[in-house]
Amino acid sequence: MGTIDFRAASDENSIADLSGQVHQVPCCIRFDGSAEVSHYFKPKSTEVEIDGVRMEEAHFRGRRLQGATISLPSGYSGFVLGQASNQNANGKRKACSSTEENPCWEAKAKFDKMTYWNHDNLPSKDDTFLRSFHWFSIAEALHKPVKVEDLVAVSHGEK
Repeated sequence: MGTIDFRAASDENSIADLSGQVHQVPCCIRFDGSAEVSHYFKPKSTEVEIDGVRMEEAHFRGRRLQGATISLPSGYSGFVLGQASNQNANGKRKACSSTEENPCWEAKAKFDKMTYWNHDNLPSKDDTFLRSFHWFSIAEALHKPVKVEDLVAVSHGEK
């Protein structure tokens, strides 16, 4: 079990806003170093619009990708996490452990929009990725406190 520090995320100017620069691509990239992605990956908007969403097009390793930029559901934010440093702003050592058993993470960037890509078909509301967002409302309903009035209504056959 580890810890995540979101304190930097609460200050609007302390971490980068990557909205519109986060991409979910349908492949596995076995590299974790820096790369000049914008030099090689150049998405462009198309004239096609489906379900009110403008389609985008890009190429990755010679394969055509078709994508759509979507907003995260209301009340949700995305974060890019990175290993936390062991020192605070004063240069003093933090109480956080950097062992594998108890890693410490901190928010390095945030986003509220992202682009997801398909390689064999146009994005649609039926895509597994978009359908997974329905779980947010289901989880919210499952964890919503039940009021006495709700129980009484159910016991009397009301809806």
